Amino acid sequence: MDLRVVSKSKIRTFRSPEEGLRSLVDRAPEAEAFAERTLEKMRPQLSWLYEFRRRFATTAVILFTAWLFVHVVFGANGMAEYKQKKGEYLGLQKEIDHLQKENDAAAQEINALKTDPKAIEKQAREELHYTRPGEIVFVAPPPAQPLAQPATHSAQK
Repeated sequence: MDLRVVSKSKIRTFRSPEEGLRSLVDRAPEAEAFAERTLEKMRPQLSWLYEFRRRFATTAVILFTAWLFVHVVFGANGMAEYKQKKGEYLGLQKEIDHLQKENDAAAQEINALKTDPKAIEKQAREELHYTRPGEIVFVAPPPAQPLAQPATHSAQK
């Protein structure tokens, strides 16, 4: 036994095109009356909207312009972000220039140590404390460090 409820379709099917056209023509006055009633109900709102359309358009343009300004200035890739990135870029560029100068100085020193005997001698005397036969080297004692002051918890004036 089948207890399923079968709902009937609300879509009408017509046997012939003439029958469908006749049905449509028969119901046309009802559709026109419904449209007229709806238009009469909405006429005050439509006239009010028509009178204030310029104000609405101006307000919409102002709001859109304000939103666009905020988006351009403070958005994900806005001017504030651009200025921050530009500052980072300039800082990194300065660091690159500084490191390049250090690299050039080190390369010149390496080249001098490979080719110039005077540079080799200078390096040996300074870092390895080498001397030539018969030379006397005077070494100054390191400077005395000042005595550390004891830590006190009193306020200083």
